[in-house]
Amino acid sequence: MIRYEIVSVSADEVLPVRHQVLWPDQPMSFCQVEGDDYAKHFGVKVDGRLVCVVSLYIHDGEARLRKFATLSEFQGRGIGSQMLEALIERVRSADIHYLWLDARESAMSFYGRFGFVAEGERFFKGDIPYFRMSQHFNA
Repeated sequence: MIRYEIVSVSADEVLPVRHQVLWPDQPMSFCQVEGDDYAKHFGVKVDGRLVCVVSLYIHDGEARLRKFATLSEFQGRGIGSQMLEALIERVRSADIHYLWLDARESAMSFYGRFGFVAEGERFFKGDIPYFRMSQHFNA
């Protein structure tokens, strides 16, 4: 597995990757999320290029992982796995006891490999099926 350094990035820096990977048919403004101003944003850079991003929204002892995206030409190289492992460790070492995300149904097995379990019923955002997935950490 290739290792890349995970760096803090700004809300503005994550938008182009979110746009290209998650909603290429929507305007860039569609990729902004309420709360981006206070979220913690992380990225992986390869040769100075931002190729993977994720945002973490922390509130009252829980964290929500949102907008996890890796450019298609960098998928399958372990970059997203490295990012997710690092974030889980960061959350575990902080005073956070519950980490959750809305996973596209097509990505559930990926998140399952890292200890996330589905909660509740399938729901849709537009025509894309999702499940809430989470994991709890000891208090």
